Amino acid sequence: MITRIREHFKKSYELSPTAYYCELFETVILIAASAVLTFTVLDPATTLFIPMYFVGSCLGIVSTIIRVAPMATVLCSWFAVMNLVAMIQLFIL
Repeated sequence: MITRIREHFKKSYELSPTAYYCELFETVILIAASAVLTFTVLDPATTLFIPMYFVGSCLGIVSTIIRVAPMATVLCSWFAVMNLVAMIQLFIL
């Protein structure tokens, strides 16, 4: 089982190192943003997790374009736009 998981990650890296690293950083950032939201739910730290979600979504756009995953690209694009709107409301308006 561990060998299959290791091979899965190795193959992903070999297919596209750029997409692999985008996905790696995207995953770390989105997990961290989710943790921030979870642990601050009663007084959400929006100035922290919304920019993190935005960056993670943008990395997702890059990796899904490289991997040719159109529906995932649409989803990541939607999240990026929504978080951009949220950041405009938070930091500009």
